[in-house]
Amino acid sequence: MNKTIAVVRGDGIGPEIMAQALAVLDRVAEKFGHTFAYAEAPIGGNAVDRFGDPLPQASLEACLAADSVLLSAVGGPKWDHAPKEKRPERGLLRLRAGLGLYANLRPARLFGELRDASPLKPEIADRGINFIVVRELIGGAYFGEHSTEKLDGEYYAKDVMGYSEHEIARIARVGFETAAKRRKKLCSVDKANVLDSSKLWRKVVTEIAKEYPDVTLSHMYVDNCAMQIVRDPAQFDVIVTENLFGDILSDEASMVSGSIGVIPSSSLGDGARGLYEPIHGSAPDLAGTDQANPIGMILSAAMLLRFSFGMTEEAATIERAVEALLAEGFRTADTMSAGKTPLGCRGTGAEIRKKI
Repeated sequence: MNKTIAVVRGDGIGPEIMAQALAVLDRVAEKFGHTFAYAEAPIGGNAVDRFGDPLPQASLEACLAADSVLLSAVGGPKWDHAPKEKRPERGLLRLRAGLGLYANLRPARLFGELRDASPLKPEIADRGINFIVVRELIGGAYFGEHSTEKLDGEYYAKDVMGYSEHEIARIARVGFETAAKRRKKLCSVDKANVLDSSKLWRKVVTEIAKEYPDVTLSHMYVDNCAMQIVRDPAQFDVIVTENLFGDILSDEASMVSGSIGVIPSSSLGDGARGLYEPIHGSAPDLAGTDQANPIGMILSAAMLLRFSFGMTEEAATIERAVEALLAEGFRTADTMSAGKTPLGCRGTGAEIRKKI
């Protein structure tokens, strides 16, 4: 196959981990006879500095023209006080909307070799952690009306969390389809005892469940779900939830899995093109030190191959190489423990390529 991948190198450690992911993709292309072309798409703080815009039109067009998009991480304290429309994160939000990507899939998996890195007690971690958070991505409070005004001598701020039936239905179907390919358990998370948007969410998800009789649906309030993720994560197979709740719960899930540095994610819409990125931030304090963990970035590239290109064996080859690396005791600083062999960002990428 000949495929074009839009590459967003991002900020902080982004260029370093992206370099390792692209080198792994090149190794896969060599092994399986593919050709991957990379189209540069500056987005984030670096784009603000260079072009005055966190999502230049040329970068959006490059992503729209590509077969899929690979993104590292954007943002950093350098831009914390920039005007809202100049914030790096605004570029990412606009990119998701521009590509029509409404479903974010974040796997939470505890590699056996990283059990000691999980903050959970061994008797909890040993039950297993292997679930996926399906998060609605372009609705809710992040994309609703925002306003700040002065009332009666003080500031009053408002953020609207709104959802339509079709927005809920389409993300619900992603949740059910994902569960149908796994252990056939879907937990829909809301706050239907308080929020009208959640009442509609629960009603629509319950209706969509009729289309998937083989999937067992349960409902859970978001505060209880946050507790259950640390109390008994083994109970979950697939969680589907709205944008704000999903943002919080997926970060919690990544932490109980041992390290935020090894978790990939995918953002999908109705077509084959997706956006793939590790879930961690840009970690500007680690930039240039060769201490960043590139595994989440590399596994994001594997997800790209599987979900956008249908390259199942190629993706599995990368995943097996990562598992072999961990099984042999190689660790980056964030997962290091006694008796293991330390590796930097470049060394980790090189070892994974050797195992492909």
